[in-house]
Amino acid sequence: MKHFQLKDSHGRHINYLRLAVTDRCNLRCFYCMPEKGIQFLDKKELMTYEEMIRLLHLVKTLGVNKIRITGGEPFVRKDLIHFLKEVKKDIQPTSFSITSNATLLHHYMDDIPDLFNAMNISLDTLDRERFFAITRRDNYELVVGNIQALLRSGVGVKVNAVVMSGKNTQDILPFVEWTRKENIEVRFIEEMPFNGSRDSKDVSNWNYQKILAHIKGEFKDIETLPTPPSSTSMMYQVKGFKGKFGIIPAFSRTFCGTCNRIRITAKGQLRTCLYSSKGTDLLPALRSDMPDEQIQDIIINAVLHKEKDGFEAAERRFGPSSIYESMTTIGG
Repeated sequence: MKHFQLKDSHGRHINYLRLAVTDRCNLRCFYCMPEKGIQFLDKKELMTYEEMIRLLHLVKTLGVNKIRITGGEPFVRKDLIHFLKEVKKDIQPTSFSITSNATLLHHYMDDIPDLFNAMNISLDTLDRERFFAITRRDNYELVVGNIQALLRSGVGVKVNAVVMSGKNTQDILPFVEWTRKENIEVRFIEEMPFNGSRDSKDVSNWNYQKILAHIKGEFKDIETLPTPPSSTSMMYQVKGFKGKFGIIPAFSRTFCGTCNRIRITAKGQLRTCLYSSKGTDLLPALRSDMPDEQIQDIIINAVLHKEKDGFEAAERRFGPSSIYESMTTIGG
């Protein structure tokens, strides 16, 4: 296998992979997929765990040392814990994390602290009725209970909340208040058009400036925290609070210039940008007799053509339609 650092044509070192292990989810959040769901992949179309491990070995020798497991909801896939333990032991990433909706975590609470230092939890409201309206499922108490269990276990918790006009903007201030006594990180995310049935004109007008101004209207003593160059989030803390909050300009895309990320979907498609509609299919190569170095060459070539930013990726989208896929098919 080849051993060197992945680099795109814009001079950025790529060391962060978001790997989706499934396209399935047990919630039906309206901003992620249509109410009736999507056409999920057949099992044979999904990468096997063995194929994923092989891919992780290939990108590790290309300098990828940060791995986030995503979905869909990762924990709906059978035997996920065994796979996670294998990744932790055999790949040994310097940073290993997972994004979950927390509905199933109570089944795995004994294993999670040994696997991850921190977890990202998707939660868009602190109100049960709004939770049901957004997710179309009645799991609010279960999710919040699992988050509290994570906090008690010592696992760091990052809560990701998509801000949507007319849906949950009244939750912004309560989320910040949550950080007063809990060592928790709440990150507000600009809404994106990835639900499989609408275009970019349908997203909320709550951009990062508006979100921050709204928070500053209530909490006066806010400190700006240092932000690593490749971070997607601008971080803040109300003075004296235990936790902190951040804002991710996911639709404004102000962080793209220092992007160090690639994605691989559950069906083995390499995406160099979330906003791109065209990926590189790795699954046929994995299921052929192609040597490891040739598969690495495919990855290297795809990364060399990584878009400068999300706006360029959106402009390259092929076909007349501006409808974006469901986030669950891409990998959240």
